[in-house]
Amino acid sequence: MIPRYSLPEMSAIWSDERRLETWKHVEALVVEAWVLEGVAPRSAADAAHAATVPTPAEVAEREAVTNHDVAAFVDLLAANSGDGGEWIHFGLTSSDVLDTANGVLMRDAADLLLTRIESLFETVRRRAFEFRDTPMLGRTHGIWAEPTSFGLKLANWAFELQRDHTRMVAARNGVAVGKISGAVGTYAHTPPSVEAFVCDALGIGTEDASTQVTHRDRHAHFISTIALTGASIERFATEIRHLQRSEVGEAREAFRAGQKGSSAMPHKRNPILSERMTGMARVLRGYSQTAFENVALWHERDISHSSAERIILPDACLALDYMLAKFDGLVERLVVDTDRMQENLDSTRGLVFSQAVLLALIESGLTRDDAYRIVQRNAMASWDEGRRLKDLLQGDPDVTLSPDTLERCFLPDRFLRNTGQVFDRLGSVSLDR
Repeated sequence: MIPRYSLPEMSAIWSDERRLETWKHVEALVVEAWVLEGVAPRSAADAAHAATVPTPAEVAEREAVTNHDVAAFVDLLAANSGDGGEWIHFGLTSSDVLDTANGVLMRDAADLLLTRIESLFETVRRRAFEFRDTPMLGRTHGIWAEPTSFGLKLANWAFELQRDHTRMVAARNGVAVGKISGAVGTYAHTPPSVEAFVCDALGIGTEDASTQVTHRDRHAHFISTIALTGASIERFATEIRHLQRSEVGEAREAFRAGQKGSSAMPHKRNPILSERMTGMARVLRGYSQTAFENVALWHERDISHSSAERIILPDACLALDYMLAKFDGLVERLVVDTDRMQENLDSTRGLVFSQAVLLALIESGLTRDDAYRIVQRNAMASWDEGRRLKDLLQGDPDVTLSPDTLERCFLPDRFLRNTGQVFDRLGSVSLDR
């Protein structure tokens, strides 16, 4: 991921230095396991643990000779281990190191993403309660529908983030596995006890039945979960983009001192962060497709997935980490214009209360179709003539509702009277790992 969209914590997880440190840790733990098996001397494990980690530059220089990055790393680590270096990589194949190390890195990346989701959830939940009783227009198909509240809109975002969190926990547990089972997964040269020791020491699980690799359905699940979380952020961001439109003006991204919205038009305040979220979500969906393509490897393994994963694993994690952090700040500082929300609600001339009138007419004894036609006729006149729906209904001889009954149909509180149930649910949510 380009530096523009990379944050320090996730960048550190996927840095070349961290990757090589994790490879070294796996290699040293394998030597220690051989000591416990009575195969290697204790001095070999001590040497492996004490060995200096080869630098990315050193590995690159050696790889120019070996044309194989793991082989280059093993050569250098063995040399750095001194006496006992011959036990480095004993009984292993490259994927034993690569996939086990990646299980650690993906676990750590997922843990950071979970922390980001938890923070965003709390921000959205807090603001949902802040605006729980703020009425606004609900819209379907982009057209006025019925009154809702801005708090309820945010509440449904929070519940979606809860689902994203649940999915990420499952994906995290799915990729936090390793394998030390040899060239085709038969444990021909390393007993299962070595694998168990190494993975337990690393705090990850083991692949129940591996080939030369851990299976890529796990990775596809992880990347698709990242993409789905990105799609959630895109949905929220798209809503903000619509609410910030000049004709709507109900909510907008904060605009700091010195900021410029356009190089040409000084009046512009654009939803740039929300638009950025939308674009990055598209990238994540592309990565998820690549992850699905990587599931079907030939026989016990080929390396068609390898080049793709060097890009998509770190980049997907970096992109979502950035999106979660930035969108958290966006929601925290989101400017909500409650007066404009009320103005827009009033501008409908009462059309958004049409279903309440419909139900009142049905309760008065009319058939549903007759009641619908009466309300629809007056609603179309309101659209076309710019008149208030209530005034038209009061003048319609087919509307026999009492003035008090008709008045109650046009109260926003009627539409929000049961939403407390949603906020009771939201208040009791706990994000568990």
